[in-house]
Amino acid sequence: MPAPLRNFLITKSPHPVDLLNAVTRLFGGSIATSPLDGLCRGDHELRGVAARDFAVGYFASPLDVRVSSAGGRSSYFVNIGVSGAIVASCGGLHTTLDTATAGVVNPGDTQELRPARPSPSRFLGLRIDAALVDQEFTALTGRPPVSTVRFDFALDLVKPKGRAVLLLIRSLLEQLDSGDPLFQRAELQRSQLRCIVTALLLAQPHSHTGELRDGPQPGHPRSLRAALAFIEANLTEHIALGDIATAADCAPRTISSAFRDRLGLSPLSYVRNLRLDRIRQDLLTTTDNVGTIAYRWGVSHLGRFAGDYHSRFNELPSDTAARR
Repeated sequence: MPAPLRNFLITKSPHPVDLLNAVTRLFGGSIATSPLDGLCRGDHELRGVAARDFAVGYFASPLDVRVSSAGGRSSYFVNIGVSGAIVASCGGLHTTLDTATAGVVNPGDTQELRPARPSPSRFLGLRIDAALVDQEFTALTGRPPVSTVRFDFALDLVKPKGRAVLLLIRSLLEQLDSGDPLFQRAELQRSQLRCIVTALLLAQPHSHTGELRDGPQPGHPRSLRAALAFIEANLTEHIALGDIATAADCAPRTISSAFRDRLGLSPLSYVRNLRLDRIRQDLLTTTDNVGTIAYRWGVSHLGRFAGDYHSRFNELPSDTAARR
């Protein structure tokens, strides 16, 4: 894989603290990094792009680091060697990240990354929102996972399934590097990311693999698909249950039953949770104030919103904004 993200330099410095601070900014407070064996001088470089559902960074550094989950969004990480090798460990598991093997880290896990010396090591880190993994799992099976999807650590990039994941990630990077404004659109980036997540769910063993291998699963009925599409397209507007039912071409009671049976919550609870997720993403990735972001996503009562936000994320919106 050639050196990616050439037009997205964030830092290039002999000071490791610059790298650690830049990593925190890139990943929106979702991780905390610390040196394992002290701060070593050298060439520390980070290039990266952050968007609504993901962030991707290219790292070139001799620094040994520990990466742990912070209080931000719940995320998965896929780490891929670009050149050289990285000795990676996570929860007692060990692998070497290189062009043949990637590492998949689950939400809440701590990983340690040690560049193999003396050769310089460079790797790519892709952060994926856990909510997107749940969404694509639901699309594949017709029901949300009953617990967190937990992937095996080492991903073989040489075998056909792993190579498919790698090719999709490369495609995303090529789009970002193309400079074409079309590929900078959030809709195209999200579509590409969904393909990556689907391929990862199908390629890499995980705690719910059996549910994907039990034969074809029923997808969402047409009415539910229509309702979900309507909510996605109108999330910044006021949405009532009657609006959702009209979009689904069925009675409010019918669409409510479909949401509870398939997604485990009511239509308006789904709207509220999705809206809160989008607000949190903007709080972590923009400099807009809390009120501006909340109103942008259709919130009309800031006091009630703050309580709902705290219930979902165990912190106030102002606490999230303070970490960016």
